[in-house]
Amino acid sequence: MGELALPPAGEEQAGEDRIVYDLDGVRDRFEALRREVPGIDVRFAMKACPLDEVLAHLIRLGSGIDAASTPELKHALSVGAQLGRTHYGNTVKSDRDIATAYQLGIRDFATDSLEDVAALIRHAPGARVYCRLATTGEGALWGLQNKFGCSPDDALRILTAAKAGGLVPSGLSVHVGSQQINPDAWHAAFEQFDRVMAALAARDIILDHVNLGGGLPAFDYLDRHGNPLRPPIDKIFLVLREGIAALRRTHGEHLGIIVEPGRYLVADHGTIHTRVVRMTARHLPDGTRQRWLYLGVGKFNGLYEMDMLQYRLVFPSHPEEQMVPAVVAGPTCDSDDAYSSTHGLVQVPSALASGDPVRIVSCGAYAVSYMTEGFNGFPPLPHTCTGGAW
Repeated sequence: MGELALPPAGEEQAGEDRIVYDLDGVRDRFEALRREVPGIDVRFAMKACPLDEVLAHLIRLGSGIDAASTPELKHALSVGAQLGRTHYGNTVKSDRDIATAYQLGIRDFATDSLEDVAALIRHAPGARVYCRLATTGEGALWGLQNKFGCSPDDALRILTAAKAGGLVPSGLSVHVGSQQINPDAWHAAFEQFDRVMAALAARDIILDHVNLGGGLPAFDYLDRHGNPLRPPIDKIFLVLREGIAALRRTHGEHLGIIVEPGRYLVADHGTIHTRVVRMTARHLPDGTRQRWLYLGVGKFNGLYEMDMLQYRLVFPSHPEEQMVPAVVAGPTCDSDDAYSSTHGLVQVPSALASGDPVRIVSCGAYAVSYMTEGFNGFPPLPHTCTGGAW
């Protein structure tokens, strides 16, 4: 038998696929947020990128942590998060979850139901609780309007019961939806805070903070036509500054403001390095000829959000070449592992060949969090970090 023929030396192999995080870029985005909205308490929503390097970097910069489970809490504390600036931000938690978090030293909990408050009274005596209000999610790519949050009337009942049970009613929170690009969503949230805080004050419940949650958008996603989305971030920051000032004028300058950015901090500073698996052209049953570009990564190992987002693709070995439309898909034997029809076709170089390098830009949010353990045998992407102290 002859020797096995290997691919050309320049062809990238599956083991070389990786995601690279730019920690200096994360720092710049963190500092921009604190500069644009002075005096806020930033608590990174760690589910967006639970990597030790990223968490430790943000903690050193002065970020607190928004954790949504006891494993996340343990992880955050293990890399240096401060107990006093780490909260349990998930309203869905079991009795055991509450007890474990309390034993870890966590004293700040989100809630949105009387049942959860009753469990907190039993398993986290004296803890501080803030109530999450429901929002419509309008204007966001992911509205998040159904699973979490309660009505203003429920919030009054919940925080009143919390106080009666020995807990400390500390605040209100919202989440206006992930990748929110409508500044009015935050305006509506401030109006809701104002009304509920006034009603609570009438019951002698004075809050010490409001939590604006997440939702701040990434900058570098594309629309369905391949154009940059360009969210109105300056207008969003203006609404935040004005809303905070108005709340403090009405309810006291003591009022603290927490924000929980995730996608905003990390999305645009993570780039996937992969390669072409194959470029094909096939005739569909209706006779239409369609090109497909299969990449080394897809929905199950780095691009879980590809059915909602269109990422910018860069082809280093084909910088100035005729472009053709193609469906972009991952390498697995699963039909969900492809851009959905909402994105249409993507313009790609016509002469792409197996092994050609591809860069997928602005993949830093949720790429690591959502990866499977090895669907179809394709392993999770390894990561590297540049900049910062690493």
